[in-house]
Amino acid sequence: MLFSNAGLPLDNKLLTSLPRDHFDRLLPHLATVSLPQGDVLIEAGDEVDQVYFPHYGMLSLLSVLRDGKAIETATVGREGVVGAMAGLGLYKSLVRVVVQMPLACSKIAATHFRTVVTNSDPVRNLCIRYNEVLLSQARVTAACNALHSIEARFCRWLLQSADRAASDTVNLTQEFLAEMLGVRRTSVTEVASKVQSAGLITYSRGVIKILDRPALMRMSCECYETLLDQSALLA
Repeated sequence: MLFSNAGLPLDNKLLTSLPRDHFDRLLPHLATVSLPQGDVLIEAGDEVDQVYFPHYGMLSLLSVLRDGKAIETATVGREGVVGAMAGLGLYKSLVRVVVQMPLACSKIAATHFRTVVTNSDPVRNLCIRYNEVLLSQARVTAACNALHSIEARFCRWLLQSADRAASDTVNLTQEFLAEMLGVRRTSVTEVASKVQSAGLITYSRGVIKILDRPALMRMSCECYETLLDQSALLA
């Protein structure tokens, strides 16, 4: 699935936050692309050669273990950027970056981005500030994965995904959900059935629709609101 309308660079909140003259330094080097769900943009260990500013959709950052298993540590939507630390020098990714929901974004070659960062304090500060946001997400997600039930994590993750999609309907298969949450597919099936039976969602053929958001928030763990609060604090 590709978007017919990929949006504009200023659909990304970080790019919008830049002073206009500093944004204009990036603009000639930005290319707009649409990417399908499941695409791997960056593999763990790869040198980051592109920086991505989502317009809409969502990217997932996965920590990959030696046996090939992976678990999500952070998500990025139109509020953020992936690969920005490449602006501060040659940078190898420590995570796999996957298109979690069909994505439209602006991308810029890391070489061009570094040139702009060298001469722009606002763009340099953007790199550092958003890296702290991602580190905060990773810390909260690690604690959540260790301490909270699959049910609470499932609800937290649905709320995050709906926020990124700006919609109460998200397209996610059980296989994808299982990998994001680091659990077996059968566990996702059981939890999704329970949440659906409670009347909070409908789930059919990879399409999840949230019916009762307040109830879903109550079933979620505290981490959903913690992530919102920390992102606002660091923005």
